[in-house]
Amino acid sequence: MAADSKPNVIVVIPARHASSRFPGKPLAPIAGRPMIQHVYERAKQSQRASRVVVATDDARIRAAVESFHGEVVMTRSEHRTGTDRLAEVAVHTSADIYVNLQGDLPLISPEVIDAVVDALVSAGDQAQISTLCVPITTPEDIMNPNIVKVVSDFDGNALYFSRAPIPWVRDAGERVAARHFKHIGIYAFRRDALLDFPALPPGELERLEQLEQLRWLENGYRIAVGEAAAYEGVEVDVPADVARVEEFLRGRAAKP
Repeated sequence: MAADSKPNVIVVIPARHASSRFPGKPLAPIAGRPMIQHVYERAKQSQRASRVVVATDDARIRAAVESFHGEVVMTRSEHRTGTDRLAEVAVHTSADIYVNLQGDLPLISPEVIDAVVDALVSAGDQAQISTLCVPITTPEDIMNPNIVKVVSDFDGNALYFSRAPIPWVRDAGERVAARHFKHIGIYAFRRDALLDFPALPPGELERLEQLEQLRWLENGYRIAVGEAAAYEGVEVDVPADVARVEEFLRGRAAKP
Protein backbone atom coordinates (compact mmCIF):
# COMPACT_ATOMS: atom_id res chain seq x y z
CA MET A 1 0.00 0.00 0.00
CA ALA A 2 1.48 3.35 -0.98
CA ALA A 3 2.05 5.79 1.85
CA ASP A 4 -0.09 8.45 0.14
CA SER A 5 -3.03 6.16 -0.64
CA LYS A 6 -6.22 6.21 1.40
CA PRO A 7 -6.83 2.74 2.82
CA ASN A 8 -10.20 1.36 3.82
CA VAL A 9 -10.03 1.57 7.62
CA ILE A 10 -12.51 0.00 10.02
CA VAL A 11 -12.33 1.06 13.65
CA VAL A 12 -13.63 -1.80 15.78
CA ILE A 13 -14.59 -1.25 19.42
CA PRO A 14 -14.77 -4.62 21.22
CA ALA A 15 -17.29 -4.45 24.05
CA ARG A 16 -18.40 -7.09 26.50
CA HIS A 17 -20.78 -6.79 29.42
CA ALA A 18 -18.97 -9.20 31.74
CA SER A 19 -16.13 -7.71 33.78
CA SER A 20 -14.79 -8.82 37.14
CA ARG A 21 -13.98 -5.29 38.29
CA PHE A 22 -16.78 -3.39 36.55
CA PRO A 23 -19.72 -5.43 35.20
CA GLY A 24 -21.62 -3.61 32.46
CA LYS A 25 -18.80 -1.12 31.98
CA PRO A 26 -19.63 -0.17 28.35
CA LEU A 27 -23.07 0.96 29.49
CA ALA A 28 -21.87 3.02 32.47
CA PRO A 29 -23.44 6.50 32.21
CA ILE A 30 -20.98 9.34 31.73
CA ALA A 31 -22.46 12.84 31.55
CA GLY A 32 -25.82 11.35 30.62
CA ARG A 33 -24.63 9.00 27.88
CA PRO A 34 -23.32 5.42 28.00
CA MET A 35 -19.54 5.18 27.86
CA ILE A 36 -19.62 3.21 24.62
CA GLN A 37 -21.35 6.17 22.96
CA HIS A 38 -18.55 8.53 23.98
CA VAL A 39 -15.95 6.21 22.48
CA TYR A 40 -17.98 5.63 19.32
CA GLU A 41 -18.62 9.32 18.67
CA ARG A 42 -14.97 10.20 19.13
CA ALA A 43 -13.94 7.43 16.74
CA LYS A 44 -16.39 8.77 14.13
CA GLN A 45 -14.43 12.04 14.15
CA SER A 46 -11.28 10.27 12.94
CA GLN A 47 -10.14 11.46 9.51
CA ARG A 48 -8.77 8.00 8.74
CA ALA A 49 -11.80 5.93 9.73
CA SER A 50 -13.94 4.71 6.83
CA ARG A 51 -16.29 2.97 9.24
CA VAL A 52 -16.77 2.49 13.00
CA VAL A 53 -18.41 -0.59 14.48
CA VAL A 54 -18.95 -1.95 17.98
CA ALA A 55 -18.30 -5.70 18.25
CA THR A 56 -20.13 -7.35 21.12
CA ASP A 57 -21.74 -10.58 22.25
CA ASP A 58 -24.30 -8.89 24.49
CA ALA A 59 -27.82 -7.88 23.48
CA ARG A 60 -27.88 -5.02 26.01
CA ILE A 61 -24.84 -3.40 24.44
CA ARG A 62 -26.27 -3.94 20.96
CA ALA A 63 -29.48 -2.20 22.01
CA ALA A 64 -27.57 0.73 23.50
CA VAL A 65 -25.50 1.22 20.34
CA GLU A 66 -28.57 1.01 18.13
CA SER A 67 -30.32 3.57 20.34
CA PHE A 68 -27.79 6.23 19.31
CA HIS A 69 -27.81 4.96 15.70
CA GLY A 70 -24.36 3.43 15.89
CA GLU A 71 -23.27 0.37 13.91
CA VAL A 72 -22.92 -2.87 15.87
CA VAL A 73 -22.02 -6.45 14.95
CA MET A 74 -22.70 -9.49 17.09
CA THR A 75 -19.78 -11.84 17.70
CA ARG A 76 -19.25 -15.11 19.52
CA SER A 77 -19.12 -15.10 23.31
CA GLU A 78 -16.10 -17.39 23.79
CA HIS A 79 -13.43 -14.93 22.65
CA ARG A 80 -10.60 -14.63 25.14
CA THR A 81 -9.35 -11.23 23.97
CA GLY A 82 -10.53 -8.18 22.10
CA THR A 83 -8.12 -9.06 19.30
CA ASP A 84 -9.85 -12.42 18.85
CA ARG A 85 -13.14 -10.53 18.56
CA LEU A 86 -11.59 -8.24 15.93
CA ALA A 87 -10.40 -11.28 13.99
CA GLU A 88 -13.98 -12.55 13.78
CA VAL A 89 -15.06 -9.19 12.38
CA ALA A 90 -12.24 -9.38 9.82
CA VAL A 91 -13.41 -12.82 8.67
CA HIS A 92 -16.78 -11.38 7.60
CA THR A 93 -15.83 -7.79 6.73
CA SER A 94 -13.03 -6.95 4.33
CA ALA A 95 -10.84 -3.88 4.86
CA ASP A 96 -7.22 -2.82 4.44
CA ILE A 97 -6.68 -1.88 8.08
CA TYR A 98 -8.54 -2.67 11.30
CA VAL A 99 -8.08 -0.49 14.38
CA ASN A 100 -8.60 -2.07 17.79
CA LEU A 101 -10.00 0.73 19.95
CA GLN A 102 -10.67 -0.12 23.59
CA GLY A 103 -14.17 0.67 24.74
CA ASP A 104 -13.00 2.09 28.08
CA LEU A 105 -11.39 5.22 26.61
CA PRO A 106 -14.20 7.80 26.61
CA LEU A 107 -11.71 10.65 26.18
CA ILE A 108 -9.82 9.17 23.24
CA SER A 109 -8.70 11.80 20.73
CA PRO A 110 -9.61 11.20 17.08
CA GLU A 111 -6.07 12.29 16.24
CA VAL A 112 -4.72 9.30 18.17
CA ILE A 113 -6.73 6.98 15.92
CA ASP A 114 -5.37 8.78 12.87
CA ALA A 115 -1.83 8.49 14.22
CA VAL A 116 -1.92 4.70 14.66
CA VAL A 117 -3.22 4.28 11.10
CA ASP A 118 -0.58 6.68 9.77
CA ALA A 119 2.13 4.66 11.52
CA LEU A 120 1.05 1.48 9.73
CA VAL A 121 0.64 3.17 6.35
CA SER A 122 4.07 4.78 6.66
CA ALA A 123 5.65 1.42 7.51
CA GLY A 124 4.55 0.01 4.16
CA ASP A 125 5.37 -3.68 3.86
CA GLN A 126 7.86 -3.53 6.74
CA ALA A 127 5.24 -4.05 9.47
CA GLN A 128 1.95 -5.87 9.81
CA ILE A 129 0.80 -4.07 12.97
CA SER A 130 1.19 -0.61 14.47
CA THR A 131 0.73 0.95 17.87
CA LEU A 132 1.61 4.19 19.65
CA CYS A 133 3.68 5.54 22.49
CA VAL A 134 4.25 8.82 24.33
CA PRO A 135 7.31 9.99 26.27
CA ILE A 136 7.18 9.35 30.00
CA THR A 137 7.55 12.66 31.82
CA THR A 138 6.87 11.53 35.40
CA PRO A 139 9.87 9.66 36.89
CA GLU A 140 7.65 7.50 39.11
CA ASP A 141 5.94 6.10 36.02
CA ILE A 142 9.16 4.49 34.83
CA MET A 143 9.13 2.05 37.75
CA ASN A 144 5.34 1.55 37.77
CA PRO A 145 4.54 -2.00 36.55
CA ASN A 146 1.02 -0.91 35.57
CA ILE A 147 2.51 1.40 32.94
CA VAL A 148 3.80 -0.60 29.99
CA LYS A 149 7.01 0.61 28.40
CA VAL A 150 8.25 0.05 24.84
CA VAL A 151 11.62 0.25 23.13
CA SER A 152 12.06 0.41 19.35
CA ASP A 153 14.77 -0.20 16.76
CA PHE A 154 16.28 2.32 14.33
CA ASP A 155 13.37 1.78 11.92
CA GLY A 156 10.72 2.48 14.54
CA ASN A 157 9.67 -1.15 15.05
CA ALA A 158 9.08 -2.51 18.53
CA LEU A 159 11.94 -4.44 20.06
CA TYR A 160 10.11 -5.22 23.29
CA PHE A 161 7.25 -4.24 25.56
CA SER A 162 7.63 -4.60 29.31
CA ARG A 163 6.23 -3.66 32.68
CA ALA A 164 9.84 -3.23 33.75
CA PRO A 165 11.78 0.03 33.27
CA ILE A 166 13.25 -0.37 29.79
CA PRO A 167 15.83 0.72 28.93
CA TRP A 168 17.54 0.14 32.26
CA VAL A 169 20.26 2.71 32.93
CA ARG A 170 23.17 0.65 34.23
CA ASP A 171 25.57 3.47 35.16
CA ALA A 172 23.14 5.50 37.20
CA GLY A 173 25.93 7.68 38.54
CA GLU A 174 26.67 9.11 35.11
CA ARG A 175 24.72 11.88 33.46
CA VAL A 176 22.64 9.81 31.03
CA ALA A 177 19.71 11.32 29.14
CA ALA A 178 17.66 8.16 28.72
CA ARG A 179 14.21 8.45 27.18
CA HIS A 180 11.43 6.15 28.30
CA PHE A 181 8.19 5.67 26.40
CA LYS A 182 4.77 4.64 27.63
CA HIS A 183 2.90 2.26 25.37
CA ILE A 184 -0.60 3.31 24.37
CA GLY A 185 -2.85 0.29 23.92
CA ILE A 186 -4.33 1.08 20.52
CA TYR A 187 -3.45 -1.07 17.51
CA ALA A 188 -3.89 -1.10 13.74
CA PHE A 189 -3.68 -4.41 11.89
CA ARG A 190 -3.42 -5.51 8.31
CA ARG A 191 -6.09 -8.09 7.55
CA ASP A 192 -3.80 -11.09 7.01
CA ALA A 193 -2.06 -10.55 10.35
CA LEU A 194 -5.35 -10.17 12.18
CA LEU A 195 -6.72 -13.36 10.68
CA ASP A 196 -3.57 -15.17 11.83
CA PHE A 197 -3.95 -14.16 15.46
CA PRO A 198 -6.38 -16.81 16.80
CA ALA A 199 -3.98 -19.57 15.69
CA LEU A 200 -0.81 -18.00 17.11
CA PRO A 201 0.60 -19.84 20.12
CA PRO A 202 1.12 -17.73 23.25
CA GLY A 203 4.74 -17.64 24.36
CA GLU A 204 6.62 -17.57 27.61
CA LEU A 205 7.22 -13.81 27.47
CA GLU A 206 3.51 -13.10 27.10
CA ARG A 207 2.75 -15.42 30.00
CA LEU A 208 5.33 -13.80 32.27
CA GLU A 209 4.59 -10.16 31.47
CA GLN A 210 0.84 -10.68 30.86
CA LEU A 211 1.10 -8.55 27.72
CA GLU A 212 -0.78 -9.82 24.68
CA GLN A 213 1.29 -7.76 22.23
CA LEU A 214 4.33 -9.90 23.02
CA ARG A 215 2.62 -12.80 21.23
CA TRP A 216 3.12 -10.96 17.97
CA LEU A 217 6.82 -10.38 18.61
CA GLU A 218 7.39 -13.95 19.78
CA ASN A 219 5.81 -15.18 16.55
CA GLY A 220 7.99 -13.02 14.32
CA TYR A 221 5.65 -10.13 13.43
CA ARG A 222 6.83 -6.55 13.20
CA ILE A 223 5.00 -3.83 15.10
CA ALA A 224 5.57 -0.24 13.95
CA VAL A 225 5.56 2.19 16.86
CA GLY A 226 4.45 5.75 16.24
CA GLU A 227 4.74 8.59 18.72
CA ALA A 228 1.46 10.30 19.57
CA ALA A 229 1.56 14.08 19.79
CA ALA A 230 -0.84 14.11 22.75
CA TYR A 231 -2.80 11.54 24.67
CA GLU A 232 -5.51 11.93 27.29
CA GLY A 233 -5.23 8.51 28.88
CA VAL A 234 -8.06 8.48 31.38
CA GLU A 235 -9.17 4.86 31.23
CA VAL A 236 -12.25 3.54 33.00
CA ASP A 237 -11.23 0.39 34.86
CA VAL A 238 -13.41 0.64 37.98
CA PRO A 239 -16.59 2.58 38.82
CA ALA A 240 -14.62 5.30 40.62
CA ASP A 241 -12.97 6.24 37.31
CA VAL A 242 -16.30 7.50 35.95
CA ALA A 243 -16.19 10.47 38.30
CA ARG A 244 -12.66 11.31 37.08
CA VAL A 245 -13.83 11.37 33.48
CA GLU A 246 -16.86 13.52 34.31
CA GLU A 247 -14.67 15.96 36.22
CA PHE A 248 -12.36 16.21 33.21
CA LEU A 249 -15.32 16.86 30.89
CA ARG A 250 -16.68 19.56 33.22
CA GLY A 251 -13.28 21.23 33.29
CA ARG A 252 -13.06 21.19 29.52
CA ALA A 253 -16.57 22.64 29.17
CA ALA A 254 -15.71 25.44 31.62
CA LYS A 255 -12.74 26.64 29.55
CA PRO A 256 -13.46 29.71 27.40
